[in-house]
Amino acid sequence: MLNFEGRTAFVTGGGNGIGLGLARALLARGAKVAIADIREDAIHTALKTLDNQHVIGIPLDVASRSGFADAADEAERALGPISLLFNNAGINLFQTIDESSFDDWDWVMGVNLHGVINGVMTFVPRMKAAGLGGYVVNTASMASFLCGGAPGIYNTTKFAVRGMSESLRYSLAPHDIGVSLLCPGLVKSHIYASDEVRPATLSENAKPVDGNAVARLAQIHEFGMEPDVIAARTLEAMQENRFHIFPHPEFQDELRVVFDEILADFRPYPADAGHDQRVGFEQMRRESYAKARKAARERA
Repeated sequence: MLNFEGRTAFVTGGGNGIGLGLARALLARGAKVAIADIREDAIHTALKTLDNQHVIGIPLDVASRSGFADAADEAERALGPISLLFNNAGINLFQTIDESSFDDWDWVMGVNLHGVINGVMTFVPRMKAAGLGGYVVNTASMASFLCGGAPGIYNTTKFAVRGMSESLRYSLAPHDIGVSLLCPGLVKSHIYASDEVRPATLSENAKPVDGNAVARLAQIHEFGMEPDVIAARTLEAMQENRFHIFPHPEFQDELRVVFDEILADFRPYPADAGHDQRVGFEQMRRESYAKARKAARERA
């Protein structure tokens, strides 16, 4: 079973919400924690509440590859090799794809997808080289399974993080590095205020912020799950080596309906000319996929 005590964790989006909840939970388990956030004021406030000598704060724009490398160096100089990585930072843009601009795509993709990529590409080679095993948790969302018209770009990024994380899980299992996908629903966080951290370079074609809409979203997020609850359920899932972390049980029935609708779209078409050869190839792929899933489950 994964032991958190003595390990060093790096948590993006650590200044509030799930990231701060994870930091608290990890510190309580004896880990050392580096919290990274684009909001420096949030880092300072978080550090005051944590009041722990084994935690540091690092300003970081997760869309910056060089920034990630510098942050990794700083964290490891202060706290030792990182063996627990939480790619948690995320923003949202509550609008449809057809109402969005290229700047909107670059902003949301840069944080929600490239931020995860940058975290993995920065830390995983270090984790493998250190030989301490470890764990990667990528925060997606229930929006990696469930779509609406809005938020379209957000859905796109979260579906991508889901696929990336599953592939990464199989490639890292031989190195004793686990991978999980965190899929929360509504959380008590500040994601509704994402426009506050939108870079000026990607704001030229942004729609004006609707203050009334932001206020409504703030009220809705007050009913979100407490970050400490999500953090506790995340660490429990890591110790059980579960890939999907679903802290909000209220989504189970809806997912079952969606999966049934997906399967219902298959049709019993007659065999075409290349059917037998194709099925033979797919059998090899199917067996390889099953073997990879089994190996990842039995890693711990």
